Amino acid sequence: MMQTPLRIAALLEHAAKWHADTEIVSRNTEGGLHRYTYHAAHLRAKQLAKALLALGIRPGDRVGTLAWNNHRHFELYYAVSGLGAVCHTINPRLFAEQLIYIINDAQDRLLFFDATFLPLVEKLAPHCPSVEYWVLLTDRMHMPATHNLPGELLCYDELLDREAADFEWPVFDENTASSLCYTSGTTDQPKGVLYSHRSTLLHSYAASLPDCFNCSARDVVLPVVPMFHVNAWGIPYMTPLNGCKLVLPGPGLDAASLFELFESEGVTFSAGVPTIWFGLLQFMREGKRQFSTLRRMIVGGAACPPALLRAFDEELGVEIRHAWGMTETSPLGTVSTLKTKNLALPAEEQQQLKNKQGRVIFGVDMKIVDDAGRELPHDGVAFGDLLVRGPFIVGDYYHATPPGQLTADGWFRTGDVATIDADGFMQLTDRSKDVIKSGGEWISSIALENLAVAHPAVAEAAVIGLPHPKWSERPLLVVVRKPGQDVSAEELLRFYEGKVAPWWVPSAVEFVEQLPHTATGKLLKTQLRKDFAGYEF
Repeated sequence: MMQTPLRIAALLEHAAKWHADTEIVSRNTEGGLHRYTYHAAHLRAKQLAKALLALGIRPGDRVGTLAWNNHRHFELYYAVSGLGAVCHTINPRLFAEQLIYIINDAQDRLLFFDATFLPLVEKLAPHCPSVEYWVLLTDRMHMPATHNLPGELLCYDELLDREAADFEWPVFDENTASSLCYTSGTTDQPKGVLYSHRSTLLHSYAASLPDCFNCSARDVVLPVVPMFHVNAWGIPYMTPLNGCKLVLPGPGLDAASLFELFESEGVTFSAGVPTIWFGLLQFMREGKRQFSTLRRMIVGGAACPPALLRAFDEELGVEIRHAWGMTETSPLGTVSTLKTKNLALPAEEQQQLKNKQGRVIFGVDMKIVDDAGRELPHDGVAFGDLLVRGPFIVGDYYHATPPGQLTADGWFRTGDVATIDADGFMQLTDRSKDVIKSGGEWISSIALENLAVAHPAVAEAAVIGLPHPKWSERPLLVVVRKPGQDVSAEELLRFYEGKVAPWWVPSAVEFVEQLPHTATGKLLKTQLRKDFAGYEF
């Protein structure tokens, strides 16, 4: 067999050769739509690679990005890693102190950013001495007249215009580092996860499988999940691999803007977090709208309430597949796709399976273990710590001392608590740090939250365990009401009757205006526990 290394640039080469006229449509930060083809994107990526070399970037150097989902960010994905350098996508939703830490820890030499982030970059720049050049992702017409950055602010399109597209992608070992993403750092400083060309290509193949994203050259794909968050779940790599038309929404992630792109570009598949899909569902209901082409969606990043899955299916005719993963898993780990045998089940039992996080994709192995590390049965009942391993699972953190998250036999501790049933469907019950132990028994905060959100008056809910003099811990339900809705604590507690064991029902309910979230939209329960420290039931 030929020993051809797996390289990210080969994905774009493939699309440029065999899907040359397939479109990439991008909503510009400056306004309006940008259209070109995979062939044109490949030429611009080659120009960018030459521009990076001219600025002194060499293999192994880190190049940072603070950017939305757009065509320039797509070009950076390929030009940076194609050189053998590392594309470091940075989440602008993190706190400024975390961003400074991340840029300095990565030692980024260049940083490319969208115009909307200029005020943020002006605050960061004095504290990031490793960054030699700051590059605005725009053309000369939209460059700002003034700025407060040290040194010259470079124009992205001008850098490309100086170079010819005659670059030849270098060939190197497939284990070369390709990209860098940092965790959101909810309990500690963010930690870097360094992906390789090999891990990225294998993840792209796995994401393309029918039981996963199931995308082909007949699909039009719009990733709502941002390219600064775990490489947009691998979609910028999967789409050229399969020749999909790619639609990049830019900064406009409101429901009206997304619906306009879905309809005008004929989108068939999308992926995003639950909060985005809740907003879109409300928009569709208010206008009595229907999708004309959208048929499949992936929801991940946080546990998806069953009511959301059911609403898209029954009201809008869109299949939502539940997925689970982490920055440390590249990120896809499981997708909830039914097997043939499951299709014979009653509709309600099928729905219960769809509510789970799903079955592993090829390239991921998983198991659940007890506190002593003993593997637990796959009976859908036993709760245990979830462990994973595979060729696109992190082995160690970037610039980290041994993190203590790998077991002696090489499994990664996810920090999640889960069950696995006989058909391999995994269901998260909690994060290990969030699990509630009442009277020696476990209570799933996620299950209680999903039930609360199913109440028509509840916009969002969180459940935390707080100290109790008799039971060690008891669950507290914290609720955000929908605008104009009035629901009492007693009514919400009655809502649980018959749906969970009586001792699972929260001991109290508190109402708040809003819940704290991480930069990636997950509930920040560490903050909630601080807010309710000293609470007495």
